[in-house]
Amino acid sequence: MSERCTVGVLGVGAMGEALVSGLLGAGWDPSDISLCVRRKEWADELESRYGCEARLDPASAIEGRQMVVVAVKPKDVPDLAQRLAGKVGTDQAVVSLAAGVTTATYEAALGEVPVIRAMPNTPALVGYGVTGIAAGRHATRAHLDLAQHVLGAVGSVREMDEGLMDAVTAVSGTGPAYVFLLAEAMIEAAMREGLPRDIAEKFVSETIRGAGHLLTDTQKSPVQLRYEVTSPGGTTAAAMHVLEARGFRALVEDAVRAAAQRSAELGRGDQTDQTGGVS
Repeated sequence: MSERCTVGVLGVGAMGEALVSGLLGAGWDPSDISLCVRRKEWADELESRYGCEARLDPASAIEGRQMVVVAVKPKDVPDLAQRLAGKVGTDQAVVSLAAGVTTATYEAALGEVPVIRAMPNTPALVGYGVTGIAAGRHATRAHLDLAQHVLGAVGSVREMDEGLMDAVTAVSGTGPAYVFLLAEAMIEAAMREGLPRDIAEKFVSETIRGAGHLLTDTQKSPVQLRYEVTSPGGTTAAAMHVLEARGFRALVEDAVRAAAQRSAELGRGDQTDQTGGVS
């Protein structure tokens, strides 16, 4: 396989579109990428926007493509896998972005096809995604390297055992929503303290961005960074006391556990619509 392999993307929602945009920005040619969506109007719009061929039939969209990226919702995977049965060759690699869906699910439908399970997150939309990947039974080192290169177009990629993927889904896949909820709460609190909305939104978003850079750009742990901003008897100490007393850590742990459990349920085929997790 060449490093800049050809890619067929099945399902072009937010994550699928983020990948397409990232690949084009990383040097892929539109002819290297084919798309598959359900609606003709959306296919036409995508072709106009990116110059990539967009089709309605998944089998034709992946024909001749070295990598097949499945970016549909988890509930749509079984039907799609059945439609692709006998249409995906062992010389192609399937990369699934569907939360909770195991590599075994694809292997049961597609046979001895290399499958890699991946869990990206929405910061991929701005090139700062983080993706966990795990190899199925028939995926080789070469397939993992290729997946790393393709998914690396929208952020960082880490390999791991598939048994950890539900946890990855709960932490990084779902994690941006936790941060956004915190931002919402901080903005509302700031407004109650008298700040105009535009100033509150600006200060909160910039504060979260700056804190993120401290986490990623320094060698300091979250504990160290928190201690550095928490002076004894100061304003931060007063805030930390309230958060700890109200069970902030326990709430976060419960939220992550709920997301991980939901990811596992999706992998077992429970497609009941619920709030939370990555759909």
